[in-house]
Amino acid sequence: MLGKAQRSRQHGRARWFRMQYRIGPFVVRLHTPIRPLMELVHWCYQDAHPAADDDLISFDVRVEPGPLYRRLFAPQVVFRADGQTPFQPFPLDHAFPLFEWGLNWCTAMRAHQYLMLHAGVLERDGLALILPAIPGSGKSTLSAALALSGWRLLSDEFGLLDYQQNLLQPLPRAIPLKNASIEVIRAFSAQAQLGPTFTKTRKGNVAHLRPPADSLRRQCQRTRPAWVVFPRFIPGSPLRLRALHPSVAFARLSQNAFNYRLLGASGFLGLRALVRDSRCWGAEFGDLSSILRALDELPRPAP
Repeated sequence: MLGKAQRSRQHGRARWFRMQYRIGPFVVRLHTPIRPLMELVHWCYQDAHPAADDDLISFDVRVEPGPLYRRLFAPQVVFRADGQTPFQPFPLDHAFPLFEWGLNWCTAMRAHQYLMLHAGVLERDGLALILPAIPGSGKSTLSAALALSGWRLLSDEFGLLDYQQNLLQPLPRAIPLKNASIEVIRAFSAQAQLGPTFTKTRKGNVAHLRPPADSLRRQCQRTRPAWVVFPRFIPGSPLRLRALHPSVAFARLSQNAFNYRLLGASGFLGLRALVRDSRCWGAEFGDLSSILRALDELPRPAP
């Protein structure tokens, strides 16, 4: 079991809860008085590795109600990480999306021991598939479909590359499906465990796919890259899969990395090794069935 959601202190009349859990290489400690948020976090990550009380905390997070004067007519919720407040308040009933987006911010700001790719990452037979993409390309929907089709989910948002060893570090978190993608995945698999739909968020309607239990249990098992596919969803389009020259793939990956420039030579060398050891394609697709078949048939890279 993920462990503990417990009262940690009294704050006025509010009961505060604390949850501490491990996700990939990070330990998250969440403090909140918002019981529905705590219940959703526990539902989502109950199969993750438990964290001990004396573990080094990576992200110390508080999600708490906004100012008292707003609570009567427009209740708000505030995200704080290590004393910083990076976002404006959200509506109170959007506490879970705010928490998940806040953890994205924590990762992007503080995980520079990795080259961070904006990509879905999945694994099969010990080899990783990287799906770098800009928003709106269908990355999250495709990652969710693959995770529900036998691939191990490493991440939907962050491809964490240990650039010294050319290995990908899992970070399996909830996949935020937006708008039409929610019903696409609901219809795709009866095994899809979707949380509540949060309407009218800053990214439209959002529902989160719970990470598969096996992916959470194996979140310490790193894997080597094998394939890089740049997906692009175009409604009604036939499948087009084309090989990319390594120089093109390198340039596109560098544009999809959060901290490539910050890492300097280390980022360059890490990305060069990634492209060297992977087979790279661009893919346009109009439906999930065609792209899933194509990804299942990708040739393995040379040993």
